[in-house]
Amino acid sequence: MNITDLLTKETMIIDLQSTDKASVIDELVEKLAQAGRLNDKQQYKEAILAREAQSTTGIGEGIAIPHAKTGAVKTPAIAFGRSKAGIDYEALDGQPSHLFFMIAAPEGANDTHLETLSRLSSFLMDPGFRQKLDAAQIEEDVLAAINEMERGGEEEESAPGAEAASSKGKVLAVTACPTGIAHTYMAADALKAKAKEMGVDIKVETNGSSGVKNGLTAQDIEEAAAIIVAADKQVEMNRFKGKHVIQVPVAQGIRNSEQLITKAVNQDAPVFKGDSSSSSEPGGTEKKERIGGFYKHLMSGVSNMLPFVVGGGILIALSFIFGIHAADPEHATYNPVAKALMDIGGGSAFALMIPVLAGFIAMSIADRPGFAPGMVGGLMAANGDAGFLGGLIAGFLAGYIVLGVKKVLSHLPQSLEGLKPVLLYPVFGILITGLIMMFIVIEPVKALNTGITSFLSGMGTGNLVLLGLLLGGMMAVDMGGPINKAAFTFGIAMIDAGNFAPHAAIMAGGMVPPLGLALATTIFKKKFTQQEREAGKTCYVMGASFITEGAIPFAAADPGRVIPAAVAGSAVAGALTMMFGIGLPAPHGGLFVFPIVQGSALLYLLAVIIGALVTAFTVGLLKKEIK
Repeated sequence: MNITDLLTKETMIIDLQSTDKASVIDELVEKLAQAGRLNDKQQYKEAILAREAQSTTGIGEGIAIPHAKTGAVKTPAIAFGRSKAGIDYEALDGQPSHLFFMIAAPEGANDTHLETLSRLSSFLMDPGFRQKLDAAQIEEDVLAAINEMERGGEEEESAPGAEAASSKGKVLAVTACPTGIAHTYMAADALKAKAKEMGVDIKVETNGSSGVKNGLTAQDIEEAAAIIVAADKQVEMNRFKGKHVIQVPVAQGIRNSEQLITKAVNQDAPVFKGDSSSSSEPGGTEKKERIGGFYKHLMSGVSNMLPFVVGGGILIALSFIFGIHAADPEHATYNPVAKALMDIGGGSAFALMIPVLAGFIAMSIADRPGFAPGMVGGLMAANGDAGFLGGLIAGFLAGYIVLGVKKVLSHLPQSLEGLKPVLLYPVFGILITGLIMMFIVIEPVKALNTGITSFLSGMGTGNLVLLGLLLGGMMAVDMGGPINKAAFTFGIAMIDAGNFAPHAAIMAGGMVPPLGLALATTIFKKKFTQQEREAGKTCYVMGASFITEGAIPFAAADPGRVIPAAVAGSAVAGALTMMFGIGLPAPHGGLFVFPIVQGSALLYLLAVIIGALVTAFTVGLLKKEIK
């Protein structure tokens, strides 16, 4: 399959009208939707934004490759956009981006599609190809440049190999990113190109959406001077025990390939000691890696859980429209539609929330063998009333138990390798995780959950206002980062426990930053550039939809003024929400779920408006006029 089977004239914008990151994403998503490539435009956009929240896809050299693999995609496709003026896309090199390729991969994309999508990422590493795209006058010029690269790639593959062993020693590399479509292959190509230029013999394994390609053999590892692991997701590391290993994010493989190869050749890296010990880099690196790893595993679980939470939670909320007890056949207000909504949302989608959370945390830690033990541990936590906290414990417990099982079984004969993933890992992983959950974890965590719920239910108005102040403010501190996600995760846990008040404060706090900045650009026009005023218009929609990330461009440009103003407004909104006695049974939806809040929807709206005004006027007071 050729790239031009996925990128057509109908999915190109030669002259983008966007002036900022948020609007260019909107423009390209809209182009894919107009071309009939998407099942659900909003869901696809949320998947794109979720990927951006992990790390920017502005890779530098004027290129950005926003991408997502999701069921919201109907047909695999690529959208191309070009901005002559350049757009601040938070690129790794800090420079404006001019060329944008938005990749849309369906959840069930086959290997042929995925390989085609990843091939485009490789082409973009060629400066000559980028120059042709910059110079293109019409859509046909873009297609011609791509077809020329496709033909060149075929000739290169058919040419006899000319690589000779290097006197500098052999270097190995592994590249991997969460989506496995773009960064994985761009890092691989950057490392291979730089190694060829430096005269270094290199072999690169890619862990992409279509699986592991060009896998490293035991002989490769034995012969290697050092291994570079440029990855933002879990890769098999124990095979590198006893070798010099450099571990960096996948983006470093693209941007700092020469530095990484030089370090590898010089063996300027710690010796990897396997599961029992992390790498021994000085300066507290071990601690930082453990903290980063914890957050990465947690976010893997939370991001995969969110569709169940959002879909199930909104269906539950819709059932309340018919009455709080309308889903109960024994109650006088019983309605069969309400019961159906409750059964689907609460009995099915919400019931899977905690098992999915635990399963994907375990999978992030121990790869595929961790998934089944994590799911089983999560289901036991849910059924045993250990709730969200029990699910978190089950995920991390299962993941590290499976790593331990892998280590114990690593000395078995080679003839039993095939039995490990299908028999030994699942049996021992599920058994040990299940026993620990059953006899050690569930009862204490259940008691703790009951205590927390009772404590929150018994808090007086003053204490609830302080809690709302804290939760609302947390949503604006890093706008989609770890602190924001911590508050959001707490809110979901409280919904699961039947306490809807905390999440009402959390959603109000999350809506305020983009709405406040939108109001500020409208009221204090002279204090913002034309580009910022245009971005402010988009923030009205993003704020109303509970997408806090809409305020990030303003915070990045002026953090000293914008972030304190956003925190102040969000904290006020959260406190007012608690003061007004609002409860929110839906975990997402913004203004669209206000009609089903517990309490007064008008007072809830008033809390958000007051918070947004606080942010807007604080920004207006702090910022100076643009001259």
